[in-house]
Amino acid sequence: MASPTQETIKNEPSLPSSSNSEQSTTNTTIKKELSNSIIKPEDETFEQFYSEVKAIEKRDSVLTPEQQINRLLRPGATYFNLNPFEVLQIDPATPFEELAKHYRKLSMLVHPDKNPTMTDRASLAFEAINKAYKILEDEKERKKCLEVVEEARERVDKMVTNRIQEKRAKYKNQPIEEDTPDGLKKALWSVTCKLFADIERLRVREESNKAEERKRKAEETTDREERTKLRKEWDKNYEESRETRVNSWKSFQTVAKAKDPVKGKGPALFKPPKYKPEGR
Repeated sequence: MASPTQETIKNEPSLPSSSNSEQSTTNTTIKKELSNSIIKPEDETFEQFYSEVKAIEKRDSVLTPEQQINRLLRPGATYFNLNPFEVLQIDPATPFEELAKHYRKLSMLVHPDKNPTMTDRASLAFEAINKAYKILEDEKERKKCLEVVEEARERVDKMVTNRIQEKRAKYKNQPIEEDTPDGLKKALWSVTCKLFADIERLRVREESNKAEERKRKAEETTDREERTKLRKEWDKNYEESRETRVNSWKSFQTVAKAKDPVKGKGPALFKPPKYKPEGR
């Protein structure tokens, strides 16, 4: 079964005669290798897979600027472009010097200035290529990407071995997709893309959690600062009003003394009226 990259190429318009000649030569080489392939040990099969990918990448390098832009912006590109090796169409084992040369060549093809009729799409494609190159340019990041590829290889080895055994027991004397170079290549490509997608999901989730934590701390800090500010304002107003309160109390005492001139005299008692005999 052909990979998504191969299917895209089949649907693309035909290239100039020189490109068709080179593509035909490459296709002939790949078909010859596939026809002569036999079941080999896992390591040897994997090495064969990488050699085939390299041949395919060499063939894809003759894609026109429009075809490269369409490849980088095809449906599902957000998912596929998480794999920088897929974006730049290079073998993970490619030396960095060759990687840089291929990046410059590819970036020139999709540069917006070179594609004035599709500037917006070219800008998106150019951005995807730059992002992939910056990842692989960083030695630590490139090492992480290679670890992802190695992890994908180990998973595929275990998965394919178990699946081949199950299918051989169930479908005797029938061809098994995973037991062919194309099937192995498809499985490895799929698992590699899935691993990069899983890593991206974890990164986004971690960034989201960190953002929520920063937001929570910022709200707590703002609330604490607001309470502190209100407390300071209350203390300030209380101190500023101290003199007013003291004067008010003194005024109250002065008025009270003025109304009761006999200081220390007890409260007046009720006196009943004097009796007056009734006159006749």
